[in-house]
Amino acid sequence: MKNQRHKRKEIYSVLMVSNTDGKSKQFQVSAFTLRFCAVLLAVLCLVIGWLIYQASVADGVRQVLRQEVASLKEQLETLEAEREALTKDKLTLAAQNEALLRQNETASTPQETPQEEEPKEEADPALPSLYPSDGAGILKASYSEEHPYIAISAYTDGHIVAAGNGTVTAVSSDDTYAHIVEVEHEGGYKTRYLLHQDCEVNTEEGAQVDAGDTLMTITSDDCQLDYQVLLNEEPIDPLSVIDAKG
Repeated sequence: MKNQRHKRKEIYSVLMVSNTDGKSKQFQVSAFTLRFCAVLLAVLCLVIGWLIYQASVADGVRQVLRQEVASLKEQLETLEAEREALTKDKLTLAAQNEALLRQNETASTPQETPQEEEPKEEADPALPSLYPSDGAGILKASYSEEHPYIAISAYTDGHIVAAGNGTVTAVSSDDTYAHIVEVEHEGGYKTRYLLHQDCEVNTEEGAQVDAGDTLMTITSDDCQLDYQVLLNEEPIDPLSVIDAKG
């Protein structure tokens, strides 16, 4: 009968000695346990390293996304400013084109030469035929059924003037307009001067004004005046009155 060899387990002993009373304790740990702990520690280190790497990658991605969002926001603001500038240019060109068309129509209309010169009839000062602003301004919106008035840009030191002789019947304001001045003229005409921004009001209710008198003084840039003309309480295109007599 063959002798069976017994395989002995490899065991490590750990001796712990106290530095106060000199007592010692001895622990025995198998080689398998030590190897298992070493492998487990290595796996934990790998997992922690992988998590740190993923966190750094995610942070880098977030920074790139923030930069892209900021860049897109700047581009959007630039495009919005360009769109507003193009809209103003479009309205200005439309007003100039409309004026040129009227001039061409007037030039193409045959005029009869009177045999005898007659004295020119002066414009009725009560008719609201003057342009309501004496400063440099741009026609921002024309008359239509949706907004029965014309919109005019006004700038600092400009003046809003009476379009004709009349009586100031109201000086007020509302939620939309900072200042509203109404002037009643002869012949059933009434003019309304509606300013979005604050200004200096130079008239009062009940005052008698002549054509060209200052009603309001502009005190800030980029103001908008909405100018309305009514005939027998019905709104009409202000340019029709201005073009006819102004």
